[in-house]
Amino acid sequence: MPEIVVAAESRAETGKNTNRRLRRKGMIPGVVYGTRKETIPVAVSPKEISAILRSAKGENTLFDIEIQGKKKRVILKEYQIEPLKGALLHADFYEVALDKALHVRVHIELKGLPVGVKVQGGILDFVTRELEIECLPADIPDKIEADVSHLEMGKHVRASELLLPPKVKMLSDPGSVIAHVVAPRAEEEVAAAAAPAEGAVAAEAAGAPAEPEGIKKGKIVAEGESEEKAEKPEKAEKKEKAEKKEKR
Repeated sequence: MPEIVVAAESRAETGKNTNRRLRRKGMIPGVVYGTRKETIPVAVSPKEISAILRSAKGENTLFDIEIQGKKKRVILKEYQIEPLKGALLHADFYEVALDKALHVRVHIELKGLPVGVKVQGGILDFVTRELEIECLPADIPDKIEADVSHLEMGKHVRASELLLPPKVKMLSDPGSVIAHVVAPRAEEEVAAAAAPAEGAVAAEAAGAPAEPEGIKKGKIVAEGESEEKAEKPEKAEKKEKAEKKEKR
């Protein structure tokens, strides 16, 4: 892979207003620092940093940052992204020494289709997606593969089972579960069972029969009772008393 060189401009001014002006010009603020070295504020192109993030090693890519004609070998230590538009807002660069080990996090890539998914109808749950390692800058792997093709229902693969390159030391807990095959969740099964019932309710609503004659809005009429008496019980009672007086 050809060496990557990112041009950077040193900046004397810092602060929110200065950063806004930089972004309007198509640049983003950043800093270059290292162990026992001074911090240098810089401005860089977000397009170049985005290209590095999209590369095979991503944020673990080693590259040169050139400031006033001088190159420094760095790694992208931290960066900030605008949550809505996904635009880069800031980047920190760590100057490395090629003969000193670094602590970095490397992405894990699952390989294969588990038996528990293909044959037993399980679901593959990807639990741990990064592994913390220690190695020299030049030995940082692009990724670490985890073979899950042998996993049956209820089985898992742990960090201790992963094959690391010869010069890479694992810092993550060896007992960490990387992935496992689990049964479909109970709520998913309930939702699937409820779906036909909901369809039946919808169908009934589409061609629903009229309400029974005894059911009215806001009241129920007892069988054999006149609707008039149910609606106006006091009036019906007075009428009944008047009829009894006439008979006397």
